[in-house]
Amino acid sequence: MTRPTTLPHSRPQAWATIREAFGNRLGTSIRPRIAPVLRCLALVAFLWGLAACGSPALQASTDYQTVAPSPDGIGRVYLGREIAQTMGHQGAGWLDRPSRALQERPQAAIAALDLAPTDIVADIGAGTGYFARRIAPLVPQGKVLAVDIQPEMLAMLQQELEAKGIENVEPILGQIDNPNLPPSSIDLALMVDAYHEFAYPREIMQGVVAALKPGGRVVLAEYRAENPLVMIKRLHKMSVAQVRREMAAVGLEWIKTDDILPEQHLLFFQKQA
Repeated sequence: MTRPTTLPHSRPQAWATIREAFGNRLGTSIRPRIAPVLRCLALVAFLWGLAACGSPALQASTDYQTVAPSPDGIGRVYLGREIAQTMGHQGAGWLDRPSRALQERPQAAIAALDLAPTDIVADIGAGTGYFARRIAPLVPQGKVLAVDIQPEMLAMLQQELEAKGIENVEPILGQIDNPNLPPSSIDLALMVDAYHEFAYPREIMQGVVAALKPGGRVVLAEYRAENPLVMIKRLHKMSVAQVRREMAAVGLEWIKTDDILPEQHLLFFQKQA
């Protein structure tokens, strides 16, 4: 919902309502010199009442605004950024493309996470589990919670888990505004090229923060918006400044930005201990 640019009633309509409520007494039963003053005061009081009645909607609109959608956007703007369309399960093959290992160096990203064997890791926007399956052997006494909002993606993930005999990855069906994670249950939340597609980023991140243990970390991999040579559609890239702005909005503290990957920023944040 966008913030209204005009009041829901025009000035003549507002004055007509006031006159009706006061039985036209403002114009006929008061001395001419005083009547205009009272008219103004009454109009101010009426418009203030309209604003007060509409305050919840106005407050809610500070998080999201609606615009005409870009070709790859949903027409929903959060902190100055239009949210990108979600890649459907029909494009799942792109997630597991053989060239990904060379193009993006996912193993370097996983190594940078510095995981402990007992860590509980949430892979948010896990898709087919490309990262979840590779993280699982590194947390043998922990597990990976693979969260996605598309049942079809999770079905493909489950097939891969069964085929490879991986037992410490748990698929979780999330909602567009809720990752459905237990409170204070995870050590790390990882989002790889996914966060920019969340339709309700603030609500999802509030759920992630609630699920983090004290001192827990959030790591995002996002294609670099600052680099025009990264051949990814504009809305599917994010700048460091934008990511930091949005993580700060949910109370996460920036730790570092690691640019060891060829095309993506790797951004580290932490929940207060």
